Amino acid sequence: MKTIPLILMGCGGVGSQLLQHIVSCRSLHAKLGVHLRVVGVSDSKSLVVASDAKQKELDDNLLTEVCRVKSDGSSLSKLNGVGECQTFSNSESRTEVLGIASLLGKSTGLVLVDCSASSETVGVLKQGVDMGCCIVLANKKPLTSTLEDYDKLVSHRRFIRHESTVGAGLPVMSSINRLISSGDPIHRIVGSLSGTLGYVMSEVEDGKPLSQVVKSAKSLGYTEPDPRDDLSGMDVSRKALILARLLGRCIELSSIRIESLYPEEMGPSKMSVEDFLNGGLVKLDNNIEERVRNASLNGNVLRYVCVIEGTRCEVGIQELTKNSALGRLKGSDNVLEIYTRCYSEQPLVIQGAGAGNDTTAAGVLADILDIQDLFP
Repeated sequence: MKTIPLILMGCGGVGSQLLQHIVSCRSLHAKLGVHLRVVGVSDSKSLVVASDAKQKELDDNLLTEVCRVKSDGSSLSKLNGVGECQTFSNSESRTEVLGIASLLGKSTGLVLVDCSASSETVGVLKQGVDMGCCIVLANKKPLTSTLEDYDKLVSHRRFIRHESTVGAGLPVMSSINRLISSGDPIHRIVGSLSGTLGYVMSEVEDGKPLSQVVKSAKSLGYTEPDPRDDLSGMDVSRKALILARLLGRCIELSSIRIESLYPEEMGPSKMSVEDFLNGGLVKLDNNIEERVRNASLNGNVLRYVCVIEGTRCEVGIQELTKNSALGRLKGSDNVLEIYTRCYSEQPLVIQGAGAGNDTTAAGVLADILDIQDLFP
């Protein structure tokens, strides 16, 4: 039986779902000859680790309790004294994680799994790389940090997986890597990589006002608590940067041209969420309505996409033909069109759910299993 020790950083929606997947897939993994040994789990306030990181693990009962505690909105510090584990405060967590990484990284091996939404994990991940650890990411921020940080994290490409940073469980990274390694050059990528903005743009195409669509999306749980987090385009731009860097573009986040769907004067520092939803949002209706109408007159539709082509990397609203994969997009699916030498006329199209805790966690789990050959 091959054993893969791992530490999970970030135990919110995706992290908790990952733990549930690990527990529920025990029998399946046993048939595959693999055991995932969860050595530690951290949130923003605490770290829980097995009493003996070299030999023991957080058992399935304790992992289930971790999920219950997090679903109640509590900190992992509540688990102090529960089962065979130790708890550490946030200030002690970094030292403890690096201690385990030093102990296991170059002996049994260790996977550092980042399902947080924090930029503060970058330092630990970089040191983990030096200690021989593998890295699996759902968190986009480490890969969209400085080029220096990025180069360090991907310095041993066999040791890192990050499928879930762009398309949740969709095979985006693996498909691009296969194209690159086969010598089929990628010259253009166009993608709708936000389920929220995909939904918004397909709904306004049907004649609904932007303000009404955004409020509906918020009530359906499609948006962040502050919809401007989605409407700013920043999440899509991070995904675009990860794709561009994978293609070898040496660019920073600041190099990407980003079109926000709201003006600067309606930003979070100048207008509350309530004022934006109740007064600001409706002022954006006429502009979007006019753009939709003009696109329709040209026989096209509007989609919020990233475009990577040559030195061009931008994020915003584009007019696209109705009969393209992106033009036919409805609802909250993600769609990626990849143009290469072999896929020059008809692009390689990847489509499906690109968000959701369950889907994203499944993608993370698949990434962990994908590096099993690196473990004894």
